[in-house]
Amino acid sequence: MANLDKYTTNNVSTHIKDSSNQESRVHFTEDEKTLITRMYNLVGERWSLIAGRIPGRSAEEIEKYWTSKNQK
Repeated sequence: MANLDKYTTNNVSTHIKDSSNQESRVHFTEDEKTLITRMYNLVGERWSLIAGRIPGRSAEEIEKYWTSKNQK
């Protein structure tokens, strides 16, 4: 798993509230998307473990991203 370090990034997006008080969609970088996919293939739905590899991301954000990405 040491090779996964090259996919971590300091480019972190945050939740932004708009005037209607709804959260806008959180954007993930391509590196984060790649890392999430690789980690999911290794450890499955262990969201907190995956989030621990991506600075500034919560397990809930990652699970929401994964669920929305694979919801077809």
